[in-house]
Amino acid sequence: MEMVAQTQASRDLALKRRAALAVGATALLVGVAAFGTARDSEQRVVRETVVEPLALKLPDPSADPVQAYWQETRFERGDTFAALLNRLGVDGADTLLLLKQHGGSKPFRALRPGMTVQARTSDLGQLLELRFVAGESTVLGFARDGERFSVVDEPAELVRRVYVKKGEIRSSLFAAADESGLPDSVTIQIADIFSGDIDFHRDLRRGDRFTVVYEVLHHQGRPLRSGRVLAAEFVNNKKALRAVWFVDEDGKGGYYAPDGSNLRKAFLRSPLEFSRVTSGFAMRFHPILNEWRAHKGVDYGAPAGTRVRATGDGVVEFAGRQGGYGNFVVIRHYGGITTGYAHLSGLGSGIHKGSRVAQGDVIGFVGATGWATGPHLHYEFRVNNEHRNPLTIAMPAAEPVAPHQMEAFRAGSGPLAAQLELLAHASFAALD
Repeated sequence: MEMVAQTQASRDLALKRRAALAVGATALLVGVAAFGTARDSEQRVVRETVVEPLALKLPDPSADPVQAYWQETRFERGDTFAALLNRLGVDGADTLLLLKQHGGSKPFRALRPGMTVQARTSDLGQLLELRFVAGESTVLGFARDGERFSVVDEPAELVRRVYVKKGEIRSSLFAAADESGLPDSVTIQIADIFSGDIDFHRDLRRGDRFTVVYEVLHHQGRPLRSGRVLAAEFVNNKKALRAVWFVDEDGKGGYYAPDGSNLRKAFLRSPLEFSRVTSGFAMRFHPILNEWRAHKGVDYGAPAGTRVRATGDGVVEFAGRQGGYGNFVVIRHYGGITTGYAHLSGLGSGIHKGSRVAQGDVIGFVGATGWATGPHLHYEFRVNNEHRNPLTIAMPAAEPVAPHQMEAFRAGSGPLAAQLELLAHASFAALD
């Protein structure tokens, strides 16, 4: 009996120990769980989705009944104003109203083929505005004011941007310029800048190359027209010539070499921008007199109407018809030098005896008057009434940058000269 009682007591004690362990373990687990929950609550971001109705504010049709759109097109050769407005989506009634109110106004007279015209119209074709850029920097057009149109005539807000182009001569300067996408107006400037050192009729070589930095004027982000050449390099027969634009303290601008010497010569090599020499300064068989005679000038073949430029500053000594010369202009320059321009089809504006001309001024147009078998210019260069060959005579340079302006010249031309130096070593592909 005593043994049984002891065994039972041992069992009861074991049960109590297990119960205590169970309670302790439960408490420990609860504590661990509580601790883990507390840490999770500090780190976890509670996200909550909220759905709410949003009231969309619809446009009030009565507040702005007109929906407007901008459109643009080019005024083409042979276009009528009505056809232009029709392409722009303008209602025919507004076209008639505009023609009736302003049919002979300035915008109508100024519109030319190639101009880009912009129009703002309603979704029903009602014309609200019409604008285009005319001339150098003027915006012309019309603006709606109820049932009437007012004329728009205001200065255009132009932005100047700098462009860079390179080209290589394979046949002619113009062909190379076209290949590189250079505007004709810039090409002509290049020829004019270097005309004192390069005769573009006969001095070009295959492989000659050029680099040009020039301005382009933009209006509303669109290129409007090319501006001035700021810097240029021309490599002719492996000889590099560089030019930078500089405006002196008197406001007079010109092109100079990086050392300040003037690229402008006292006389241009040729009175024509582009042509070819058809008869040089030598003995020749005269095509009309049928005899050998000294040809005391240079003949340039060019289409009738081509502009003829004064090769130097001077005063017109003669302007009119003179025997075999036909329409003839003689200009007297300093130092006993005179130049003559023969066979002209007509004279330039304001050209008469006693009128002053500057180098590059148009003094006439190529023709075939007098003893001429076809359109060409006969050009003479005389020193103290003695004929000289204008293709070979050494032409003196114009004045360089004044010494007291060299600091300003270097400051202004330095960045342009550095840009030319950089571009001289850049590949064509890098500039495309």
